[in-house]
Amino acid sequence: MDDALDAILIQVTIPLPVPMIYAAFIDPAQLSHWLADSARVVPKVGGDFSLTFAEPVAFTSAGTIDRMTADVDLGFTWEAPPEFASLMNGPPARTRVYVRLQESPEGIDITLEHEGWGSGAPWEDARSWHFHFWDERLQRLKDYLIRAAYG
Repeated sequence: MDDALDAILIQVTIPLPVPMIYAAFIDPAQLSHWLADSARVVPKVGGDFSLTFAEPVAFTSAGTIDRMTADVDLGFTWEAPPEFASLMNGPPARTRVYVRLQESPEGIDITLEHEGWGSGAPWEDARSWHFHFWDERLQRLKDYLIRAAYG
């Protein structure tokens, strides 16, 4: 689609070791502190990446890991909340999330990219909702990890 919307691209920098940050993306107990109410993760390509949310709306994103390099990156398919389910959810899921960790002078840059958006007003609404969702969740991640490291 030539007129498809650009991927969501959000970056946050956290001054902590890569393994600590990466674990927060694949450990269900840690995911429940910042991303979802509960999670089921089978940390390998083809494994489950299922997230259950009670808020901002109740839904489960039953994703699958499609890319994974320990302490470097993680990619997974995404299923949207009910409001956008008919637009975004498959099978197969129409969007995917990719997270990359990279060293920088200030710490570890975490870049989240959510791609696969279509075009038109419904897609614009879905993309806007997800942009705000991911932006807020990455701030939660930073807050959670700083508290975990420093109390």
